[in-house]
Amino acid sequence: MQARSAKAGSGAKPGKAGKPGKSAQAGKAGSQGGSAKGAPAGKGSKAAASGQGGKGASAAAPGPSGPRPARLSAAAVLTAVEGVALAALGVYMLIDGLAGSPDSPRQAETGGLTVIALAVLPLVAARGLWLRRRWSRGPSLITQIVAFPVAWTLINGGGALIAAGIGLALVAIAVLGLLVNPTATEALGITPRE
Repeated sequence: MQARSAKAGSGAKPGKAGKPGKSAQAGKAGSQGGSAKGAPAGKGSKAAASGQGGKGASAAAPGPSGPRPARLSAAAVLTAVEGVALAALGVYMLIDGLAGSPDSPRQAETGGLTVIALAVLPLVAARGLWLRRRWSRGPSLITQIVAFPVAWTLINGGGALIAAGIGLALVAIAVLGLLVNPTATEALGITPRE
């Protein structure tokens, strides 16, 4: 009785040398799944069936490693400042439309909500830059390009708006310079085109 249980547990019968046992077949399936550590029998075949081989592990890897360059940090902070300033302006316009006495309350409220919605783009871009996400460079660049007409409008407004317009233009130029710098592009994982 003990001899039979020993033969059943071996996985392959000694008389059939040409056919591997279940454990050998599972090991083969695990090695085809791309597992470098020699995964157990069930895990290797599941990884192969789900399409998660060596490529799946590298696709799930986080962005570039190493310390964040100061240029990228500065670009993220300046983009966030632009977003906060836009949000503050939108809140001011909304409150003025609701509680103040503008010429057109409905237009002030709509304008305030629009400016608050527009503030989301630079804030999301700033967070992406801070976390070194590759996609964040595009929205930040768009924000800076859109800032130039706004700065020009503020400068033409006269009075205290001239200083605000000049400040906005300078910030936009600074962020553009920081984002096209090779140090920042490499930190975001963007390689130059060949």
